[in-house]
Amino acid sequence: MTRLAIGISTCPNDTFAFHGLLCGAIEVPGIELEFSLADVEDLNGRLLGGTLDVAKISYHAALRAADRISVLPAGSALGFGVGPLVLGSKSRADRTGTPRVLTPGALTTAALLWEIFHRGEGAVHHVRFDTIPSSLSNGHAELGVCIHEARFTWQSWGVDWVEDLGARWEAETGAALPLGGIAARSDLGHDALAALTHAIARSIEYGHRHREAALATMRAHAQEQGDDALWKHVELYVNDQTLDLGSTGRSAIATLDRKARDAGLVVGAATLDVFTP
Repeated sequence: MTRLAIGISTCPNDTFAFHGLLCGAIEVPGIELEFSLADVEDLNGRLLGGTLDVAKISYHAALRAADRISVLPAGSALGFGVGPLVLGSKSRADRTGTPRVLTPGALTTAALLWEIFHRGEGAVHHVRFDTIPSSLSNGHAELGVCIHEARFTWQSWGVDWVEDLGARWEAETGAALPLGGIAARSDLGHDALAALTHAIARSIEYGHRHREAALATMRAHAQEQGDDALWKHVELYVNDQTLDLGSTGRSAIATLDRKARDAGLVVGAATLDVFTP
């Protein structure tokens, strides 16, 4: 039995998709998974640093580690006209000087999108995703790039909607927005990557068949506890491409790679491999 360290985020679409594996209803033949749940930027660093074998990571991070990881075709989050939100503090119009901009981590796709579309427009600071709405509400920053449940709860913080970076991405590229995917060490080998891919797809299907049990798992890890917000997140980001990236997902990843390279934000000869079982 091979033992692998796997990390997923606390985001509702991840805990929904992995519910079957987390509760033990779905198993990976020949592989024992040791789960840890963490902030996506923490997962980015841990997979790239070699302390995780498999993880849900931002596609920004995946592009930077293309020489040593493969993306599995199951488990990704793609946005269609939706993505990270740029929110603003109510007091920002009264401020002078360079605006303070918060992103949920240097390796997140949210941070990459900010740099693609708004490079040089503020002093960027990378913080935990769940601290951004309150920092905007308290006037500690002028702008913030928000992910996860904040998309559905932002109005409760008394902040302004500025822009949906996912909508802008789709309008300018015509492609879906690849936010995060399941990446694994390429050297795990074909059999292990295939077994993981099939198990994740089965776990997603299990979540759809056992929605109430999956909801309990989502509630246990979510930053926002409202069930409506949790399900809206799943409805947006758990779709056909979560089961299998297909040509739509692969094209979206290639577009992100090209845009990031054109902006000088990703360098190197290696291109990201999407594993084929």
